[in-house]
Amino acid sequence: MYIPSFNAFSDKSDIIAFMQRYSFGTIVTTVDGLLLATHLPFLVNFEDDKLLIRSHFAKANPQWKAITESTSLLIFSEPHAYISPANYETEKNVPTWNYIAVHAYGKAQLLESVEDKAELLKHTIQTFEAGYLQQWDSLPEDYKLKMMNGIVAFEIEINDLQAKKKLSQNRTELEQQNIIHTLEKSPDTIEKDIAVYMKELKENKG
Repeated sequence: MYIPSFNAFSDKSDIIAFMQRYSFGTIVTTVDGLLLATHLPFLVNFEDDKLLIRSHFAKANPQWKAITESTSLLIFSEPHAYISPANYETEKNVPTWNYIAVHAYGKAQLLESVEDKAELLKHTIQTFEAGYLQQWDSLPEDYKLKMMNGIVAFEIEINDLQAKKKLSQNRTELEQQNIIHTLEKSPDTIEKDIAVYMKELKENKG
C-alpha cells in the first residue's frame, strides 16, 4: 500500500483495535494468476506475540482450496469521507478523500477438526452476538455438525502489517478544523467517524 510518511499509522495496538472495530474485511488470494476476493467477518487476536486472524468460507466457495499455497492479503477499510475544497483556505485546490485502511499479509492454515470449527464458531458468536450463544448451544448436535460441515475454517498468522491514516495531516490547522466541523455536521455516521479520528489525531499530536 502506498503510504506517505505523514499518513503512516504505526501503533500496533491501535491498528489491532481498528481491525477489531471494523472487522468485516476482504481476503484476497491468487489462483493461477487470477485474483480472488471474499468479504468476511474476521476475528482478530494478539496471542503469544502473534497476530492471528481467523474466519471461515462457505465450503461451496472455491477460494478456500488454494489459500494455503500462497500469501493472503486481508483488507480492513471502513470509515471514509469526501473532502470538499470548500474547506481549504485558497481556491487552487481539488477534492480528495479521507480514510483509514489496514493491509495484513500472512499464510493461512486450515482448521479442519470439528473441535477447531466449533471453537471458531463459538468465538464468532461471542464477538458479534453473545446473546445467541445459548440458542446455538441448545440446537441439536446433528444440525450443528451439518452447519460445520458446510464451512471451511482457517487461521492466518500475520507477518506483514501495513496501515494508513489519510486524515488531512498535510493541511493547515485551520483547514483541518474546517474539515472536522464539516464532517461533524454530516448526517452520514461514517463521515462523523472520520471527524472523530481527525480530532483524536490532533489531540494525540498536541
